[in-house]
Amino acid sequence: MGIVNVTPDSFSGDGLLQPTGAAPTQQAIAAAERLAHEGADLLDIGGESTRPGAAPVSEQQEIDRIGPVLESALRLGLPISVDTRRPAVMRAVIAQGADLINDVSGFRDPLAIDAVCASRCGLCIMHMQGEPATMQADPVYQDVVSEVESFLLAQRQQLLNRGVMRERILIDPGFGFGKTLHHNLQLMRAIAQFARHQPVLVGVSRKRMIGALTGQDVASERVSGSVAAALWAAAQGASVLRVHDVGPTRQALSVWAALESRDE
Repeated sequence: MGIVNVTPDSFSGDGLLQPTGAAPTQQAIAAAERLAHEGADLLDIGGESTRPGAAPVSEQQEIDRIGPVLESALRLGLPISVDTRRPAVMRAVIAQGADLINDVSGFRDPLAIDAVCASRCGLCIMHMQGEPATMQADPVYQDVVSEVESFLLAQRQQLLNRGVMRERILIDPGFGFGKTLHHNLQLMRAIAQFARHQPVLVGVSRKRMIGALTGQDVASERVSGSVAAALWAAAQGASVLRVHDVGPTRQALSVWAALESRDE
């Protein structure tokens, strides 16, 4: 899953908005095309930064940012995901033809479930402790794996109760969303456990945990560490890898797959 951030303040340094907020649609479309060329299987378009400390934007701002990029991206022939936690935005992009709704709040809002349950979209349930503005202030768990697992399964059941087919659902432990480095590492080591319940999406690309492990403060310089984490996640059973750097990740996965193969 290649990431297309139509925001001015992405933590990863790849946001495609200017600080004025004017959306450079052509830049975002070019980024989507580049990721497709590098081998992305699907794209994830986001119009609101959910980095730690990020301020929310209005529903209309988010729709205005995403809409034109989504319209063009749908022509690439790849499934298109939209990263949003707002029911109004979900309705708008589903009507436009989005294939997947990636909700960082895990469909905690009953109106979000209302917005998606009758559609044919895939749905990604992510765990987040708190809200983006404050989630990294002091995240505390008694047992992070158990608590995240319980939340994801409870939210899955909410969707199933509304008639959503189980095959439509992905789960995401939410690395970096209200978690310390220790919490993130525990969750990474539990990917196989999560995957027994539902296909798992893992998004650790360029995140602070990679910086903490590598000593690299600049997000755009965390590519090698991110690729290593992606390979680990794939080896543990992750079904979807959400990444900024599709080309390097695809190369690493191709080599790993060839080495794993028993065919000469």
